[in-house]
Amino acid sequence: MVVKSNEEFKNAVLSTLSFSEIKSEHYTLYTNKKKPELGYLISYSRDGYYNLGIADYTIPKDFSVSFDNPEFLMRFGIVYEGETEFIIEDRPVSSFTPSTFFVVEKDLKGQQNWKKGQHFHGTEITIFESYFNDVIQPNFPNIMDFNAFIRNYTYIYLPLEIVEIIRQLQSLSYQNALTSIYLESKILECIAILYNEVTRSSENAFTNQINYGNINIGKDRVIKLTSSDINAIQKAHDILEKNYSNPPDIKTLSKMVFLNEQKLKAGFSKHYHMSIGEYTNHLKMRVAANLLSTTDLSIEEVAHKVGYNYSANFSKMFKKVYGKTPLKFRKTK
Repeated sequence: MVVKSNEEFKNAVLSTLSFSEIKSEHYTLYTNKKKPELGYLISYSRDGYYNLGIADYTIPKDFSVSFDNPEFLMRFGIVYEGETEFIIEDRPVSSFTPSTFFVVEKDLKGQQNWKKGQHFHGTEITIFESYFNDVIQPNFPNIMDFNAFIRNYTYIYLPLEIVEIIRQLQSLSYQNALTSIYLESKILECIAILYNEVTRSSENAFTNQINYGNINIGKDRVIKLTSSDINAIQKAHDILEKNYSNPPDIKTLSKMVFLNEQKLKAGFSKHYHMSIGEYTNHLKMRVAANLLSTTDLSIEEVAHKVGYNYSANFSKMFKKVYGKTPLKFRKTK
């Protein structure tokens, strides 16, 4: 069987997982009550316009799905765990591993394969063409030029603001506190962030993944970034994200990714639009804000969890980033 739409694709996967539908006020839960160990899929939808899917499930058997989908789709999200093999027509076999991702699809043909026992965990937002045609274009004409993206190409980096939104939506879902109006507001915010990203400069988070360009080392030295360099920089990014409370210094990080310090620092700034130090601090403050909002940990405990030995230093940096002290921030949440 060849599926012809995103909905058919989803149904084929759910059928193989033996999941049944359980509707709630704001979302639909797909699971197998007799085999809860297989996991679940939570789906928030505005039919025909967009969908937020939060998945955490285990594959019960080897299977594959062939697709020939003419639909225009924009998909982006975070894969925390799981690796899928897929074949896109006229391209070599590829696999998708844990990372953030962004893709604009149209006339997509190929096959996707899963293996028994694989565990998948991730969150994805899918926006359909009708949402752009019926909602975005009438109110915000010419806001998005989809030619800015390569069709059917999976980018593996999202602007950090969108990553934060996706994690926030996932967190609210787990608290059973995600409403449809709040979700739509965040869908619109993601579209606005994407628009700003691709229009502010010809070199942005997406073009930088294809056209690696040059970087300046010092005042007069210009070096071209290679595909290997980009992979090393992305690996450095992942290491920092996993070790935000105690990140390696530049020298150690350079050795871990096999890229010299100068190229690592300059390449990271070009690729992620911030220095390594700024990114590390961004991660610390983002985690701290989440802890302050969702836990009863003391300010000192939060400070230690994000790598500060002294809460005064932590509070000073937190206020610089969020405009208020940790205590006042907590009271507003």
